Amino acid sequence: MKAPSFWHRPAGVWSTLLAPLGWLYAYATARRVARTDGYRASIPVICIGNINAGGTGKTPTAIAVATQLFERDATPHFVTRGYGGSLAGPTQVTTTHTADQTGDEPLLLSAFAPTWVAKDRAAGVLAAEAAGASVIILDDGFQNPSVIKDLSIVVVDGARGFGNGRVMPAGPLREPAHIGIKRADLMMIVGAQSAALPTSLPTLHGTLAPLQTGMTWQDMPVLAFAGIGHPEKFFATLRASGAKVIHGEALSDHQPLTPALMTRLEAEAKLRRAQLVTTEKDAVRLPDSFRAKVLTFPVRLTCDDWQPLDNALEKIGL
Repeated sequence: MKAPSFWHRPAGVWSTLLAPLGWLYAYATARRVARTDGYRASIPVICIGNINAGGTGKTPTAIAVATQLFERDATPHFVTRGYGGSLAGPTQVTTTHTADQTGDEPLLLSAFAPTWVAKDRAAGVLAAEAAGASVIILDDGFQNPSVIKDLSIVVVDGARGFGNGRVMPAGPLREPAHIGIKRADLMMIVGAQSAALPTSLPTLHGTLAPLQTGMTWQDMPVLAFAGIGHPEKFFATLRASGAKVIHGEALSDHQPLTPALMTRLEAEAKLRRAQLVTTEKDAVRLPDSFRAKVLTFPVRLTCDDWQPLDNALEKIGL
């Protein structure tokens, strides 16, 4: 499902009509997060979450935080619900798993650190503890109280901010921003900031930059496709790297890459004499017969100053 365009415009007819449903959603979220019976792990738990409904740069942030933890000689494990996957878990993700089983994000995360899929997040944390983790990175779960967090990082898109400021379905938020911010310890703003983001939280400023792999994208005609929160950001990054984006196919977040869809995209690419290109997250969902036909465009989150995170990690004993 693609986000409605009115989510990112000043309040209008649709957001006003849907506001009562947003109030009910916010009330339900408030009741859920008020629970105090979550599991207290024996090791630190770092939550990488968001107040918006997806598309903020949460997964690259989780990977970047894991990298920072490795530099501190920590042993991080990811724990994730595995959105879109069939496994209830807790199950450690391996190279034999498919996106249908685990979801796409866990497959990507597992390339960087041990990753556990668990619909019951507390059970996933227990499994990671038993397997030797020294710190848990909870992928998403900011509004889930089943695990007590020692450090919560809220990720926000610098350009879109909190949209029209309303709660779903009237806007893009899972809860009112000012309420969610009170439970957070850090904010990661991804990309150039053009939206107003009033907050007193310590703030990190991250940039998604292409990973240097030796591939030359300059003047390469590409047909790009992406099933992420905001596909247009991926297309823009490709253009900034010098690629000629002949066409950008914006798919729904986590949309299955069926053989029929891929056959259509392949035919269009051949007609336009373009190379098929996609994101790392989408690449793990490719049918086997298309893996050799599609190039992956990897990006990594960089940050000029990690000091706010360093300070926060020291407070929780890392």
